[in-house]
Amino acid sequence: MSRTAAVTADPDYLVAGVDTHADTHTLALVTAQGGVVETATFAADADGYTALAAMLEAAEATIEKVGVEGTNSYGAGLTRALTAAGYTVYEVLRPARRVRRRHGKSDPIDAVAAARTVLSGDGAGEAKDTTGPVEAVRLLLTARTQLVTTMTAISNTINSLLVTADESVRDAYRRRDTPTAIKHLAACRPGNGDSPAAACLYALRSLARTHREASAHADELEKRMHRILAEHYPRLLAIYGAGTIVAAQLAVTAGGNPERIRNEAAFAALCGAAPIPASSGKTTRHRLNRGGDRRGNAALHRIALIRMRFDPATRAYTERRTGEGKTKKEILRCLKRAIAREVYTALQHTAAPAPTTCDELAALRAGKNLTLTDVAAALDTYPARISDIEKHRRPLPELTDRYRQWLHTA
Repeated sequence: MSRTAAVTADPDYLVAGVDTHADTHTLALVTAQGGVVETATFAADADGYTALAAMLEAAEATIEKVGVEGTNSYGAGLTRALTAAGYTVYEVLRPARRVRRRHGKSDPIDAVAAARTVLSGDGAGEAKDTTGPVEAVRLLLTARTQLVTTMTAISNTINSLLVTADESVRDAYRRRDTPTAIKHLAACRPGNGDSPAAACLYALRSLARTHREASAHADELEKRMHRILAEHYPRLLAIYGAGTIVAAQLAVTAGGNPERIRNEAAFAALCGAAPIPASSGKTTRHRLNRGGDRRGNAALHRIALIRMRFDPATRAYTERRTGEGKTKKEILRCLKRAIAREVYTALQHTAAPAPTTCDELAALRAGKNLTLTDVAAALDTYPARISDIEKHRRPLPELTDRYRQWLHTA
């Protein structure tokens, strides 16, 4: 640990700032007037966290707040340690360019800038809680997203290889849809020959089997996410149009401590679903907010699209607004703002009535000795749609309601 000190005159309270890196964390103590009291550098490990917390405890004045740069990256471990020690941790952005041009760039300078950012209150917000179920959902969602990306890349590669494959291979697989082609390619027998056709089949079989393995892992991750959400955030899953993945993304966007978001307008702004002022002089107007969490915005967008297609109330609203001259994009923006309000309420009140879940629907169907084909025939749909409902693959609220009602009366 290295340490430097500066003058201070009995401050009433201090504010701490930390510049985080992979191997070291640099702490700065600043007075309420912005004067630098002391800086020190610690190792980025458990011992370093303990030493840093001990320095905060030994300070001559009360530590009101701690600003940490990168609470969800290099500073994640330190944030958990400080939160467990009872400190309020704030996420701060890296210093602005004007600050670096004026003062230069070093770890102590960045730590002081972090503390002064917390003092000003501009660009600092309470850090997300990474010790609860939402953090588990975030980790599972990150892994599943990467698997889905890999599956997409594999599918594209299979299709591109089939374009240039030998005619015997192309004729056998090119007219099949992608899931069917992958199923048959994974079971094919390319043989031991060294011909281009055999090599192509061998390569395609390897890709197809990798795709199926990735798909199985992605399904397992989705089931784990659903169990966590059903236990801790049932109201999110009960939102019309929100499936497991959409609900998981909204929970991750809000964080494990959604109470840090002061109101539903702030949550809408966090998701980029709230208009922002763009007035100047005699001109008074608002413009679309293109900031915020874009993945959270995409989750709201999916819910809005599902409601515009299946929800009678939303369809009536869409027709009315269309008659008023609104475009589809403008209507979507209005819907996303309203959905953000609904999501915020669900996040603040986690307790919910326990409707019949999709898992219970599957168990009830099996208990009545009904197959997916039987249910699909009765509801005039495809067996795959019933499977999607039972495995939480996609939100189909209207069909789910029909399935639930039919199953209880069948």
